[in-house]
Amino acid sequence: MKNATLSHNYVQALVSAALAGGLFLGVVNSASADVNEQAKRMYERLAGVPPTTSEINAMAPLLNSGTSSDIYAAANIAMQTKDFYNVTLKNMVVPWTNKDMTAFYEFNDAAATLIGIIRDDLDFRRAMYDNIIYVGPGTYSNSNNTMYRNMEATDADLRSASVLTQATQSGVTGINPVGVAGVLTTRQSARAFFYAGTNRRMLRFTFVNYLCKDLEAIKDTSRIPDRVRQDPDRSPGGDSSVYLNTCLGCHAGMDGLAGAYAYYQWNYDVNNDPNGDNGNMIYQNGVVQAKHLQNSTVFPYGYVTSDDSWINRWRTGPNANFGWGANPVPGSTIPNNSPQAMYPGNGMQSLGMEIASSEQFARCQAIKVYKTVCFNEPSDSDGTPSTLNNLVTNFKNSGYKMKQLFADAAYDCRGN
Repeated sequence: MKNATLSHNYVQALVSAALAGGLFLGVVNSASADVNEQAKRMYERLAGVPPTTSEINAMAPLLNSGTSSDIYAAANIAMQTKDFYNVTLKNMVVPWTNKDMTAFYEFNDAAATLIGIIRDDLDFRRAMYDNIIYVGPGTYSNSNNTMYRNMEATDADLRSASVLTQATQSGVTGINPVGVAGVLTTRQSARAFFYAGTNRRMLRFTFVNYLCKDLEAIKDTSRIPDRVRQDPDRSPGGDSSVYLNTCLGCHAGMDGLAGAYAYYQWNYDVNNDPNGDNGNMIYQNGVVQAKHLQNSTVFPYGYVTSDDSWINRWRTGPNANFGWGANPVPGSTIPNNSPQAMYPGNGMQSLGMEIASSEQFARCQAIKVYKTVCFNEPSDSDGTPSTLNNLVTNFKNSGYKMKQLFADAAYDCRGN
């Protein structure tokens, strides 16, 4: 009898759940039911949790309208939730802030700044070069992550401007404004990508995270090798063809750009803090850090870094398809793309502008958002203009606002 009661209660619960999930179906026609289901799916894709009936009823007529403004308004119902910021955005951007590229990494100033820029509908390109940072309650520290660790521990509401506040990076961290380059010079980015090594890691992960291209995919052995430093062996294993046919493909372009990081270092106590967890970023304007000059005897005739200048050898050749300089950013003197342009510059800020001005930067953000929301690559099968191209066009026309990408992506896969 006990089992029968349990069975009855289980069936009753299933019926109740079905009725609750489809409550709106009884008061609308079948066509509206489809729209309601699409609204539900859009909401779940954006917020990661089910919507209430009232939220669905608010979204459905907006989706029925089909105008761009109403589609955005429908998506914005989900994008106003805490879950959109604390779950969806956080899970998307945290992997960009650590070398393991995992979402299972503690919240930090780089992730907070990316989320803040998205939340406040700022031009997302500013993440690459602007004097900006987002802080939480308490006192920011250059030598620990306590502020952001506490925000995560208390599940702080990241959609609240009183919880996550915009500030100037130079004002908060004390770094010389000349050395600020958006999220790239936050403590966490420096911790992850300036730690030890030769600072080339910063370039590689900037390309991976913000241009959606790893170095292996863009290597080009036809580039001029004049900026390749002294430390790469020109005859690995005694065979110079290995360097010419493999190593050169990355180093010719990478070393030309990595000079932008010459004045940066991750400073930590090697003996007592070997992982550098309690270290801090150093920026010394005019002082080339030793890591850019190490292993100088490997090939003494290689390039010797003397300042923070950089040159983009990938503006020509096959990687010109990045669309370098196609979308100049505010305050930039970057020229439009041309076969002759190499655009030399100085420092991380100008390099950040070079990256943000590329067409590939816009395409990369569209790809990442679509994957986050729709769980696959943006594509079309009916011969119409590609979904990716449409996403990029709307993103640029919106002033590079990421929430526009989220709205468009969620609308595109609302029926899948």
